[in-house]
Amino acid sequence: MKQIWAPWRIEYVRMKKPEGCILCEKPRQDNDALNYILYRGDKNFVIMNIYPYNPGHLMIAPYRHIANLEELTDEELGEHFGIVSRGIKLLKQVFNPGGFNIGINMGKVAGAGIDEHVHTHIVPRWQGDTNFMPVMSDARVVPEALAETYKKLRGKF
Repeated sequence: MKQIWAPWRIEYVRMKKPEGCILCEKPRQDNDALNYILYRGDKNFVIMNIYPYNPGHLMIAPYRHIANLEELTDEELGEHFGIVSRGIKLLKQVFNPGGFNIGINMGKVAGAGIDEHVHTHIVPRWQGDTNFMPVMSDARVVPEALAETYKKLRGKF
């Protein structure tokens, strides 16, 4: 069995989790730049992952607090995956990645860090975006600050 190491995520794992649901709280606030919210649809929104695997790591979430994809209405679901598609197109234009990982983790045992609020991850990938740093120095290099990524994507949805 192969092991995949992600030591840069330990900060998130060890941190004290805020009360309530971050995917409910952040869109209620009136500061999209501070919260890295890139787009607000009628039923869903786009927020940058502040513990990204790569630059441009986005999350699409419904406003409604719901744990399971199958419980979304047809309208929520249609808008959700329309935004996923638009996010991919935007990331291709801005960052020109070689590919993407797109995923939904439902339930703690499936790896969901926020298991009570379903959301979709879009992670841009490039050839060679993994290197010796995680193995040799227990660190992950994300080569762009969140604020810079936000500036590149803001207003383009």
